[in-house]
Amino acid sequence: MCRMRMMVLLLSVMMVNVLLMDAMVESTAEFDPYKVLGVTRSASQAEIKKVYKRLAKEWHPDKNKNPEAEDMFIKITKSYEILTNEEKRASYDRYGQTDNTHPYGRGHHGFRHFHDNFYFDESFFHFPFNNKGGRDFADSKYTLHFNQYISEVVPDSFKRPYLIKITSDWCFSCIHIEPVWKETVQELETLGIGIGVVDVGYERRLANHLGAHQTPSFLGVVNGKVAFFHYAVVKGHLMQFVEDLLPQRLVEKVTDKNNQEFLKSWHELNKPHVLLFDQVPSVPLLYKLTAFAYKDYVQFGYVDQGLSETADLLRKFNINTYAPTMLVFKEDVEKPADIIQAKGMKKQIIDEFISNNKFLLAPRLVNQKLFDELCPVKQFHRRRKYCVLLITGEEESFATGNEAFLSLASANTNDVLRFAYVYQRRQQPLCDVLLKNKDSTLPQQVVILERRNGAGKILYKPVSGGWNGSKEDKHKLLEELERLQKDPSILNNDAVLPELNNEFTSMFLIRWIYTAYDYLAEIIDDLLHNNWREVMPLLSLIFSALFILFGTVVIQAFSDSSEEKQPKTKAKEASKAENGSPNTSSTSSRPPKKNFVEVTELTDITYTSNLVKLRPGHINVVLVLTDPTKNILLSKFAKEVYSFTGSFTLHFSFLNVDKHGEWMAAVLEYAQDAMQIDTDEDEAGSRKLDYTGYVLALNGHKKYLCLFKPVYTGEDLDSKPEEEGGGSRSRKGTTRSRSTTLQIHHKLDRLGLWMERLMEGTLPRYYVPAWPEFKIENIKICHLETCTILNFFK
Repeated sequence: MCRMRMMVLLLSVMMVNVLLMDAMVESTAEFDPYKVLGVTRSASQAEIKKVYKRLAKEWHPDKNKNPEAEDMFIKITKSYEILTNEEKRASYDRYGQTDNTHPYGRGHHGFRHFHDNFYFDESFFHFPFNNKGGRDFADSKYTLHFNQYISEVVPDSFKRPYLIKITSDWCFSCIHIEPVWKETVQELETLGIGIGVVDVGYERRLANHLGAHQTPSFLGVVNGKVAFFHYAVVKGHLMQFVEDLLPQRLVEKVTDKNNQEFLKSWHELNKPHVLLFDQVPSVPLLYKLTAFAYKDYVQFGYVDQGLSETADLLRKFNINTYAPTMLVFKEDVEKPADIIQAKGMKKQIIDEFISNNKFLLAPRLVNQKLFDELCPVKQFHRRRKYCVLLITGEEESFATGNEAFLSLASANTNDVLRFAYVYQRRQQPLCDVLLKNKDSTLPQQVVILERRNGAGKILYKPVSGGWNGSKEDKHKLLEELERLQKDPSILNNDAVLPELNNEFTSMFLIRWIYTAYDYLAEIIDDLLHNNWREVMPLLSLIFSALFILFGTVVIQAFSDSSEEKQPKTKAKEASKAENGSPNTSSTSSRPPKKNFVEVTELTDITYTSNLVKLRPGHINVVLVLTDPTKNILLSKFAKEVYSFTGSFTLHFSFLNVDKHGEWMAAVLEYAQDAMQIDTDEDEAGSRKLDYTGYVLALNGHKKYLCLFKPVYTGEDLDSKPEEEGGGSRSRKGTTRSRSTTLQIHHKLDRLGLWMERLMEGTLPRYYVPAWPEFKIENIKICHLETCTILNFFK
């Protein structure tokens, strides 16, 4: 009885399978791509494409709410794919079937025989509802997670575009597009395009971040921006979609007419130029991708060998028309610096070729990024890199010296040396540091430098005598470079370089226009495809920005009118501030402005807040002066400490030693150098200590000080021999007064170096058990508590 039941059950299962397979075979026989598209068997490719576009718009599931729209759209797509492929169309015309004839992408080759009469699909009981089912595990290596997308894909999208598929385990339509996806991925990967797969069921956060709300869908990422694919899932459409992701104007078409203009622009753009010679009329996608990856370093051009307008170029450079040829030009536009020629150029070969020619022989330092790459930070003792830097101008009078420097750079074969130049007018802060305390009157100078750390510290040595491009100058520079290879200690100067000016910032408006154009095109594309979910955040951002902009203008207009109504009140407040009103806050914690240094007088009122109760980690830098030397020393002090005013932990004050000499003496008792202070003789003939020009760095919390002693570096008029006879006394008095004025002016010459050591923490510290009392010695009190040196550098 039990055996009979088993036999009946087995027969039932077999009958069901037979019926299902008959239905599948019948559906296969009924599928006719010509009938689906409604074209004849003799229809041309243009007719098929025209009909497909019309039907795809009509049956697209996003626009057609018919329940059968999705299946019909898949049939239309499959029919178009078959009829536009010559091999598949010929196979269907000849045999009535192809590998993809079945509307759901299953061909006859996927079945196996059973009793010579029935065909069963090998995966008939294979359900794609989970990861262990029909999902191809090849997608697992492309799976993206949210953190991975943010930290890897987005930064990398500025060098190459990404194609990302949005899928899920319960997506039936995803199964039908798998063959197209696999074929497309296989070809795109060889070109270096990034591939990603996002499973909505496991990465809902990433899907929401990308704005993907349906499966299956495809999107591209380039320069951090996301673009959606809106067409039929066909390999050709996906390839074109990826190519359209790239910015326009990456590659310039070059002919006999514009080749000289293209190659000679190296000086303006400060980039090598690359020309690709090929026989295809359109720029190959691989070359466009290379141009996108190296857009910041190289300018790319394309020469179509099939055009009659390029015949002179082919003859000039002796181009072999049977294989693609790539030439790179640097400063010499008549002779290529490097050449590569091969049939079927691979991405790895092109990348290696471009990487070896990223820079000119003697590039101009136009921004900080280029300086970091040309003159990198020394990482190891045995990997020293030296930069030979020419400081020159862009006028015609400097052309001879510039050409001589370029010829020297062209002959350089030492990988340790890198030649570069700067225009002094455009990089004035950099040149001021390198030429400090040197003969800056020379029009052109050469400096050899070595970067020590990422903060800008360098060791350098200017080549004496300047540079005019003569044979003697070349010989002198070569001798210095030979000495440098043997003894790196000849670089005996050190400095901290400022960040370089970006000379291409003037092109910001043009870049902004191009970016605005790309965004506008993207908005129009989204509107045409009714992607309101993606458009609404952008529209909201635009309207918010406009509201803030116009709101700010309205508020500013009202505020300006109110300020005009009360000019007298403002003038009175300003006059009080100038006269040193006690209500003025002299210890503002706001970042300092660029055109002044705020210096507070240390008095009995500000003593507690500026020293005794100074916040932990903060230091008050105090200049010691007298009434006669106040103006001279404050001006010099502001110039020396200006570059350090960006630090929030530094405060600047001055102390009048005529009023607080006892406090000064009490503090310096704890400094080891206090007994070496210069003395001066007053009118009564007694000698008193001269603290003028001293600078104290006071840490109120940890109770220690660092001491700067003025070092006179100017001309010492007292050293001159005195005249003999009765006029010696008057001569001595006159000389002394002139000498004193000069000495006061030069007392703070080395304060900048002392401040650098203070910031580095290498100065000796003198600890004070307790800060002494602050008493006023003179009856006359100066109410000016805050002194601001405005526009001292103008």
